[in-house]
Amino acid sequence: MLASALGVSACEDREAQATWTQASGSVALSRDDAFLYVVDADNGILAVLDTARREKVGEVKVGLLPERVAVGPDDTIYVSNRGSRSVSVIRRGDWNEAARIAVGVEPVGLAVAPTGDTLYVVNSTALETSRHGSLMAVDTRSLAVRWELPVGDEPRGIALVDGGRRALVTRFRQGDIVAVDVSSADRPRVAREGTDLYARANLQTGVTASPSGLEPVPPSSLVNPRFHPRSMTTVSVTPDGERALATVMWAREDPLSPEGTPNPPTGGSLYGGGGPCNTGGVVAPGLVTFDTDTGSPRVDDLDQCRPPPDLPPDFAPSTIISPELTHPIQGPAAAVVDPTGLWVFVVNRETDNVAIIPTGRRSGSDLAPSMGSTVRQLVRVGSGPTGIAMTRDGRRAFVHNAFDHSVTTLVNDGSGNNANIRADGPAVSIAGDTLAPQEVAGRKLFFSALDSRMASTSVGASCASCHPDGREDGHVWGFPDGPRQTPSLAGRAMTQTGPFHWSGEFSTMRDFLDATVRHRMGGTILDGVMVAQLSEFMDVLPAPDNPHKHEGLTDAQARGAVAFQKAACNACHEGALFTNNAQADVGTFVTTGPLQDNAAVRKQGLNTPSLLGLARTAPYLHDGSALSLKDRLLQGRESNQHGMTARLSDAEVDDLVEYLLSL
Repeated sequence: MLASALGVSACEDREAQATWTQASGSVALSRDDAFLYVVDADNGILAVLDTARREKVGEVKVGLLPERVAVGPDDTIYVSNRGSRSVSVIRRGDWNEAARIAVGVEPVGLAVAPTGDTLYVVNSTALETSRHGSLMAVDTRSLAVRWELPVGDEPRGIALVDGGRRALVTRFRQGDIVAVDVSSADRPRVAREGTDLYARANLQTGVTASPSGLEPVPPSSLVNPRFHPRSMTTVSVTPDGERALATVMWAREDPLSPEGTPNPPTGGSLYGGGGPCNTGGVVAPGLVTFDTDTGSPRVDDLDQCRPPPDLPPDFAPSTIISPELTHPIQGPAAAVVDPTGLWVFVVNRETDNVAIIPTGRRSGSDLAPSMGSTVRQLVRVGSGPTGIAMTRDGRRAFVHNAFDHSVTTLVNDGSGNNANIRADGPAVSIAGDTLAPQEVAGRKLFFSALDSRMASTSVGASCASCHPDGREDGHVWGFPDGPRQTPSLAGRAMTQTGPFHWSGEFSTMRDFLDATVRHRMGGTILDGVMVAQLSEFMDVLPAPDNPHKHEGLTDAQARGAVAFQKAACNACHEGALFTNNAQADVGTFVTTGPLQDNAAVRKQGLNTPSLLGLARTAPYLHDGSALSLKDRLLQGRESNQHGMTARLSDAEVDDLVEYLLSL
């Protein structure tokens, strides 16, 4: 009986280990840790580094904007080409692209089944529609697609659990996880469409605690703020397979008004104060633990900053707080759990560091509870880190610094504690810049929550905190002038569409950036050089790939273009950028409830936004109240206040939607 029990235990351990991966994001290791594989999005390459010699030994040209890399049990390398709707296949030792698999739109997440016979690909949207993304299974022998399954809006990351029988897929804008049963080779199913993460993070019980969770907070400071999980990119599984940890950004849902709030802005900046745990800014980095068996989130009540009453404090805190006043943490882009399962290494793109955090505790002499932080160690790396890979013994880790095109090596000090880490030697260069110097500098400014010229350490936010990849986070913010959904910047020639902001109160880009950086983010300097650098970078942000856009208009889209003119949409949405850069009242002002558009805004109207990229930016309107384009067109149809839509038949409305989605 004992032998049988031990056999079962060993089998379970092997199954768990089979789905644990020691790499995340833009890097991966070969099965023997001899080679490090790094994808460089700017150059469109897979770089191969010899880990013993720490030098580049190979380079493979892949597709456009490669995003993630994964390695199969047979050491075959797979690269998701976000800009080419494809996955590149490379064989170890033959540093050439062996094949390219056609997949969905903007593929990101990759995972290989423990058996090695199936590659799972997460597509941001399906090929035929932007309404949902998909999980795709590819036969690794024939490279043929076996099946494709819708998994909700804008999915990104993936992890396999339960011996490879289930997949956990992150939804980027919704900030949650979809569980998919992949145990059948040809009949996958969504086992769970989401979790109660938002509800559990916002219990609103009226009981609160200090950030450290050790001392009570005076009742006068109780404000019961609400926070929404956003930008969930990556998910990593512990070696025992029992828990999954997903990176997230917590976005405040309550008003950001500087007057009359219990949590006034820090340092006079609109984005300071009022974050989770009464620290940091209104957008904060987080880490959410999920039980892989039940799918339930183990998350702090963010108002209390501690586990809810039904959960023990045996999981990582849901808000990542820096242990250093002068060095914030922001923009988690990748995370990996070490071989012991005791530590999670979180890579932060906007603050150029790696935070090492206990996975199962939040107290101890090695932590900084007085700072409200459970970060064991904060290690500086290069600019814009996007990936980390750890050797199987936990003694070394490699971090990809995407903006520097380099790799930093982290080493264990040999003490036996995998959290005692230091950077070892100079970073290894893998490629050069392809952007112009001004654009390179602008990108670093755009993504920096560390540069004191851009943001104060107390706010700890960057432009990318709300505009991930230069796009939008799907969040509606409670600005003093009313609800304001984050607009996408990518592919819209932003510098040519002044005045700026939803209320159009900034006549020039310099005025807009000055107000945003100095008065909202807490920055200190914004000179003409910085304005030019930020502007040039924003103007080269690539537009999101669009499944509705073809070489020519479809019949429905062509009819929709006629309906666009018939409804006089072009009166405001004119020219190549589909905006006349003027103010308008289209009947969408919010005049009831706790967050309303103020009188001045209602008098002058809202800034007419560009329609470019509509397919990937739902929900719509300044307050995010229209879940789809058709919802909006039908809602304002009879009033003729938002175009002459009463002129359109039901069929013409459908055609107009098809045309708008193609822009």
